[in-house]
Amino acid sequence: MFCYQCEQTAKNEACVKLGVCGKQPDVAALQDLLTHALKGLSQVAVEGRKVGVSDREVNVFTCEALFTTLTNVNFDPEDIARFIQKTVEMREKLKARVKAAGGFVDFAQGPATLQPATSVAEMVRQGEAVGFDKDPEPNQDIRSLKHTAIFGLRGVAAYADHAQILGQEDEAVYAGLQEILADTVRLDLALNDWVGRVLRVGEINIRAMELLDAANTGTYGHPVPTKVPLGHRKGKAILVSGHDLKDLEELLKQTQGKGITVYTHGEMLPCHGYPGLKKYEHFYGHYGTAWQNQAKEFAAFPGAILMTTNCLQKPQESYKDNIFTSGVVGWPGVCHVDRWDFSPVIQRALELPGFSEDTNGAHVMVGFARNTVLGVADKVIEAVKGGAIRHFFLVAGCDGAKPGRNYYTRFVELVPQDCVVLTLACGKFRFFDKDLGTIGGLPRLMDVGQCNDAYSAVQIALALSKAFNVGVNELPLSLVLSWYEQKAVAILLSLLYLGIKNIRLGPSLPAFISPNVLQVLVQNFDIKPISTPEEDLKAILGS
Repeated sequence: MFCYQCEQTAKNEACVKLGVCGKQPDVAALQDLLTHALKGLSQVAVEGRKVGVSDREVNVFTCEALFTTLTNVNFDPEDIARFIQKTVEMREKLKARVKAAGGFVDFAQGPATLQPATSVAEMVRQGEAVGFDKDPEPNQDIRSLKHTAIFGLRGVAAYADHAQILGQEDEAVYAGLQEILADTVRLDLALNDWVGRVLRVGEINIRAMELLDAANTGTYGHPVPTKVPLGHRKGKAILVSGHDLKDLEELLKQTQGKGITVYTHGEMLPCHGYPGLKKYEHFYGHYGTAWQNQAKEFAAFPGAILMTTNCLQKPQESYKDNIFTSGVVGWPGVCHVDRWDFSPVIQRALELPGFSEDTNGAHVMVGFARNTVLGVADKVIEAVKGGAIRHFFLVAGCDGAKPGRNYYTRFVELVPQDCVVLTLACGKFRFFDKDLGTIGGLPRLMDVGQCNDAYSAVQIALALSKAFNVGVNELPLSLVLSWYEQKAVAILLSLLYLGIKNIRLGPSLPAFISPNVLQVLVQNFDIKPISTPEEDLKAILGS
């Protein structure tokens, strides 16, 4: 086993015996084999476009399959083996079409010729031979950039998959993803070629996030400021975690009139701000915090639990019968529901006791995406010009269990009263329930949304830079980010593509970034590892 795609990888080097996330060595090998197979499918897709052949089914599947290799998504070896088989079946069908159109398909070797074994055990051995530690690229820095591109593409695939589920697609996203994935097989590309490709991953991801933003807001309306209870109601309950809005909507439709209250967990919290979802009366509040606390939180939840995308951890025996997966998510022995038939989830919720009483706990505010913030842009601009707002901080990203993430809590606590904090993704659970007060009627803490809503944050920054007639890097804005998995990698690459500098990143830097590549990032983008909240605030504000 060799896996170093997430922030919590063992010793900040690689997981070589067992994944810190709970991934078994056989699953790691199968995910590597699936990635290898998808490279081959992408090679054929690239050749197909040269002769006018593009297959939507192949394109959608490529994203769905690549999504399954992202951290904390699918831990089921049988499921991943089926993805591998289907990848090769699709590749061969596409080859026939490309050949008939006069295209090149005579690959002599490599992933485009892979024939998967007939047993899962043999597939595992095949996967072990094509892992990231077996990459034939001799140059360490090129290999580092190549792997960075692959991990970024996994994040792109997740966002593209979410978007197409709600009817938003772009051939350019599929083409770009497959071209770069196919290029990872090549050994004739120089260092600068890969620098360009890594930044192109960021460019493609911006488009993928734009599509997802259009999908979410076009289907459910633009988020509006909404007060979300952290308590619960008496009665039967279902908890929804992950990121998928369509799954939540379908569950809400199917639970109407059944006496079940639906709660959000993790990155589903921002869903309460969407008009098309908040209209359901039995969609009530938020339960729990970030993904890494689910073992304790899920064990205490007296209802059924639905995992819609990534962020799944090994289910404990105490609630294994209560948890369900959907979409690309999977765990051996956990009931997987067909999209979008949530009757097993509903039935289990009706069997379980639910909450025995109402609670009137605290609440948090959501719904400060770009439409809301830019709707009061005149107030924001006036407050900055008048000196009421000195600086904006985007304190955002993934949460995790490894020590060092209390930095972000302390940082927000120390942010001066004349500064505003924007946040998004699950990193906010370190401080989301803190009351920071207001400035000129505006909340000092504004939740922009899920991780993919980095698109909203970028649009806010671009609009402000235009209003002040300065570049984004000249705004009184600092990005303080935490990362964990590959969607965060894709977002970081998007920010670098946009030329955004002075990003502070933590709690540790990616293990797959070589020293020379890190030096390039520091020189070209002034990217910095976090230090202490006190030191970083002093460096940013100058006092």
